[in-house]
Amino acid sequence: MDASSLIVTRADVRSGKPCFVGTRITVYDVLEYLASGMSSQEIVDDFPELTEQHIRATLEFAAMRERRLVAPV
Repeated sequence: MDASSLIVTRADVRSGKPCFVGTRITVYDVLEYLASGMSSQEIVDDFPELTEQHIRATLEFAAMRERRLVAPV
């Protein structure tokens, strides 16, 4: 999966935080929901504009950012 096809950053939406295309839901929001114990299905049920693919894209996006933080010295 390519998370970049589902996630966009626009300066005029949610202060430039990465959001899902066509929504104002940020990747950070979904990460917070997962961290608080919500299941993927609960998130999708609460936000019908999201799918399981969006949840996987959230995790992929976070993993890519983490890899960039651990740059070789």
